[in-house]
Amino acid sequence: MRTILITGPGGSGRTTLAAATALAAAREGTRTLVLSADRTDILGAALGAATGSTPTRIAPHLTAWRPDAAAGFRDDLSAFQERAANVLDLLGASRLDAEEVTPLPGAEELTLLRALRDAALAEAHDLLVVDLPPAPQALALLALPEELRRYLRRLLPPERQAARALRPILGRLAGVPMPSEWLYETAARWDMELAAVEAVLADRGTVVRLVAEPGPAGADTVRDVTFGLALRGLRPDVLIANRVLPERAADGWPAGPVAQQRKVLDAWQEAYDVRTVAHLGHDPRGTDDLAALHVPAVNDTTSTVEWPVVDRLADDGVLVWRLPLPGAIREDLDLIRRGDELVVAAGQFRRILPLPSVLRRCTVDGAALREGELRIRFAPDPQLWPQTR
Repeated sequence: MRTILITGPGGSGRTTLAAATALAAAREGTRTLVLSADRTDILGAALGAATGSTPTRIAPHLTAWRPDAAAGFRDDLSAFQERAANVLDLLGASRLDAEEVTPLPGAEELTLLRALRDAALAEAHDLLVVDLPPAPQALALLALPEELRRYLRRLLPPERQAARALRPILGRLAGVPMPSEWLYETAARWDMELAAVEAVLADRGTVVRLVAEPGPAGADTVRDVTFGLALRGLRPDVLIANRVLPERAADGWPAGPVAQQRKVLDAWQEAYDVRTVAHLGHDPRGTDDLAALHVPAVNDTTSTVEWPVVDRLADDGVLVWRLPLPGAIREDLDLIRRGDELVVAAGQFRRILPLPSVLRRCTVDGAALREGELRIRFAPDPQLWPQTR
């Protein structure tokens, strides 16, 4: 199944273009599901039909779905309280009723990720179009499965489950309850669910598509989002310049904004595969307006970027890990080696990367940023690297 993740600055029209992309594919006979996590039904307003917590058929081959984060959060909390009943009773904790529960920050993102996983596993559609939140939240959402899995592995290492038979004895010796079996089972289930989401996001059939209005604010956001995606090993398949004004200032369009848009478009076209969508003169509403937007078709490109390790042992005695990071600024980059991980930070972005196995037996020998690519040099550690004679 092909998956298109669409994001961009808030107010750039990403939900409308997600709806238009889904509608265009459906009209070509592709079984399409468009998915959104907006609390308000902006997706339904664009499609001209209400959408809700259950998949709704909008047109032939087109289904829309806005999963209910509040209901999902209440169900998860109720299930957790049932499984943790003994611990809660030991602590003297009061149970929360479903009626008093409101979703915590992050619940909507988790609900959208779960819906994304369920839709991919169901294989009921050929194309999944996902209306992601605005760009900053979208980048955090894409990072969430990896980060949560890392936290789970640190807090409840799977290898400790081997000592499950000793936990009752250790609990009596220590005089405090030890983590019970349900806790490890829950952690393992969460890890499996997150791994499934991570697999969908990392699949070569999943692409990220950016939407932005060509202007100073849009240009700044596109630059930041491009770097944030690159740090996750992704790049946009296309950049949709939305609400583009006619090149000639006619029909009442002022000349200043037209010239400003043209300047930004010229700069974007040097770095991205840019597709333009014309300004209709009004907010698109209904399938007729969406069809008039002429959004780019579904393609067969990939957003996955390879991070190769180049063997230069014979010439320079080092291995070079090459990370394409377009938009990175040398002064903002910070690298920290922590065991078998490398922390890469730049401004608001940060990622903890597991080192490829061959680099775990090496020490960092330096790094350089050249032409938008971070090149990290690793020298073999004599104490860990096998010696040849």
